[in-house]
Amino acid sequence: MLNDYEKFKTDVYKLTKIDLSCYKERQMKRRIDSLISKKKIKTYDEYITAISKDKEMLEEFVAYLTINVSEFYRNPEQWKLMENEMFPYLFSKFGNNIRIWSAACSTGDEPYTIVMMLAKFIPINRVRIIATDIDKQVLAKAQMGIYDEKSLKGLPKEYITKYFKKVGGTSYQISEEVKKCVEFKQHNLLKDPYPSGCNMIVCRNVMIYFTEEAKKVIYKKFNDSLKKDGILFVGSTEQIISPGDSGFSTYKSFFYKKM
Repeated sequence: MLNDYEKFKTDVYKLTKIDLSCYKERQMKRRIDSLISKKKIKTYDEYITAISKDKEMLEEFVAYLTINVSEFYRNPEQWKLMENEMFPYLFSKFGNNIRIWSAACSTGDEPYTIVMMLAKFIPINRVRIIATDIDKQVLAKAQMGIYDEKSLKGLPKEYITKYFKKVGGTSYQISEEVKKCVEFKQHNLLKDPYPSGCNMIVCRNVMIYFTEEAKKVIYKKFNDSLKKDGILFVGSTEQIISPGDSGFSTYKSFFYKKM
């Protein structure tokens, strides 16, 4: 019988430093209960004991918590706006040495896309992206840079031709020159210090899983991380209600400027 979810949340925080109270409870509890049931485990305490003793099981749990749905060039109209308007704005405002943070980067699709796009404006060896995620497993996959062709289906062909090579039947590996531009780090948006002096932060399709209270805290921290007039780029279902409360103004749809 799965009960006492409050105690379970406390136990998870002690073990992983992931604060489940900051996530929407109904959908997160449903995901966790489903995972535990598949393991034929009957109580939260029993599951905590199991993941405390089994490192692989613990990593599986963290990976399961952090919902990783990612693909290159997701919502292409937003990426076109990024290339045609946002990057020229950033270069005109801050010069060529811009600092971009891809937060909750999952398997690396977004930071690698940013690198390929920036290489149209400046030499690729001058591009530097910080990319972070809470999940060590997806960071390891990101650093390998191998993707199924389904992940690339929306990516313009020019990028696939220039920066990928086919490995195996349906897999592609991204080039070393792109990989060198991205520094991957493990990072928890709810507790770890944020990078500073950013000109742009890209954080898409993760805020939908947080409570309204957690969102407010994160948006404020994003604002503190950005330089004045820096840009926050969010997902297509994550428009910020009352952005001024967090120190932002709406610049374009899904793009917010630090005031």
